[in-house]
Amino acid sequence: MKKVKVTQSIQFKIIMIMILLLLLAFQVIGAYFAKELQDDLEENFINNIEERLDVLTYNVKEALQEQRPEEGNGNALQQDIQNIVDLYGRSESYSTLQVIDRQYRIIGANTQQEDIGKIITSENTPIRNAILYNVDTETVQRDAHTGDRQLVRVVPIYEQDQSLGVIYLKASMEKEVYAQLDNINNIFLNGTIIAIIISALIGVLVARSITKPITEMRRQALIMAQGDFTKKVNVYGNDEIGQLATTFNDMSSKIKLANHKTEEERRKLSTVLSNMSDGVIATNEYGQITLMNEPASILIDQSFEDVKDESIIDVLQIEDYTVESLAFQDAGSITIDFSDDEQFFLIKANFSVVQDEQGEFTGLITVISDVTEQEKIEKERREFVSNVSHELRTPLTTMRSYLEALTDGAWEDKEIAPQFLQVTQNETERMIRLVNDLLQLSKMDHKEQPMQKERVNIVPFFHHVLDRFEMNKEESILIERHIPKDSLFLWVDKDKIIQVIDNIISNAIKYSPPNGTIIFRVMKERQRIKVSITDQGPGIARDKLDRIFDRFYRADRARSRQLGGTGLGLAIAREIITTHHGQIWADSVEGKGTTIIFTLPLINRKRGEKA
Repeated sequence: MKKVKVTQSIQFKIIMIMILLLLLAFQVIGAYFAKELQDDLEENFINNIEERLDVLTYNVKEALQEQRPEEGNGNALQQDIQNIVDLYGRSESYSTLQVIDRQYRIIGANTQQEDIGKIITSENTPIRNAILYNVDTETVQRDAHTGDRQLVRVVPIYEQDQSLGVIYLKASMEKEVYAQLDNINNIFLNGTIIAIIISALIGVLVARSITKPITEMRRQALIMAQGDFTKKVNVYGNDEIGQLATTFNDMSSKIKLANHKTEEERRKLSTVLSNMSDGVIATNEYGQITLMNEPASILIDQSFEDVKDESIIDVLQIEDYTVESLAFQDAGSITIDFSDDEQFFLIKANFSVVQDEQGEFTGLITVISDVTEQEKIEKERREFVSNVSHELRTPLTTMRSYLEALTDGAWEDKEIAPQFLQVTQNETERMIRLVNDLLQLSKMDHKEQPMQKERVNIVPFFHHVLDRFEMNKEESILIERHIPKDSLFLWVDKDKIIQVIDNIISNAIKYSPPNGTIIFRVMKERQRIKVSITDQGPGIARDKLDRIFDRFYRADRARSRQLGGTGLGLAIAREIITTHHGQIWADSVEGKGTTIIFTLPLINRKRGEKA
């Protein structure tokens, strides 16, 4: 089995989850702590600056209001203000401290002495607003050269709304605020790293306690997959992992028991299949053979190794019956002709559809058996009874009618008697021909005389048959033809196919209403042709439709007797079509007519040859 990567293991995931949770907690706590600490440090710094500014402002204001002699007044004022700045403005945080009078002139500063006496341009908006409007300004700005954050204060000095001057202050916040904050963050980061390392070590221990039983269960599952159910998983506690291990051991025992029962049932099934007289073939959902017993191999004369994964349609040579395995759901059973030039051999195949719990098609079970002898006996009986009963009744009835007429005195009539005798002689000769035909059929049953098949272009052949009906049918019945113009060649016994069409159309004429229409349609479908004959008769009930091909069966007995039917015409037609490897069936709606449909193979392939 493929080895699990370290990054995909549960142990790694548990450790990563613990570390991520710890990081998330530290991030939330650290962000809140840093924000609160920064606000507190900034507030303390600003309050300290304000306290000093209050003292400085008070003294500067007193100095500005003090009366001095006019002579030397400016120098004395600057000296007093400078002394106050030197006394109260000493702080490492003050990068700039200036006292400006109302004429925008610097009269005191903590910077170099050359700044004293300079005029501040009116472009400095905070100073101008402070002098003109007594506006107190407090902002935090970054130094353009060093990038340090610094507090900028512009404090107006006024007396009774009269401006006396301005104190302009820049105090760096980096050392007293942000440097302390960075130190605390570094301490917090180091603590976070140490906590993560400790958590990772603890996570390894916790993860191992969880993954160790799971690893053992995985190892045991691999052993179980090879069919060994003897070993058990160790149970380390009564927690969820321990309960899982206990359940796994119970499952192993149950699988062992189920596997034993399955193996026992498999051996029983193998024994049953091997000792069955009938052959059994199983397929998957694609119709490919997955199982076959020995009797089936004998019947189809192929071993399981030769037909494994082959299509059951090809193996059983049933291309003419269906084109896909799903069609067997309605097939039930079919008889397959495995005959060759030396032996007549028929196999009956019964199909059962296998479905899963959702009703989906999953395969076929096919049971095949040898029905050659049964079919021979049944075929001989059916053909003899059907042909004799159906074909001899009409001439016998005709002969009896004419003989009765002659007995009743018609023999004395010199004009009528010769005609009656001639009809009787003709019917006698016809019966002789029918008997000869029956003898020929018997020889065909015993392979003494094969069917007279020939290569026939079915298009002109069908027109010829219908032309014969057009000449003899009642004028009120119309036969509508739908026959392709292209040539279609088949190997058929012409007389037998004529008999099929005669039987079907004769029934259609009998049951058609006056001025009715019979539709004769021929269609080409893949490797066969399909012929349909539709009338406008009374139709047949659905529950009776499947029985109309049975011998002597009449859907409407009273009407059939009145029309002279015996119930053998369609049965004979079915036998002939089946002999030609075709199919025949009926479709009908009561009150709307009946359609008889039969198919014939378009080409004659050698048995076993794939299409």
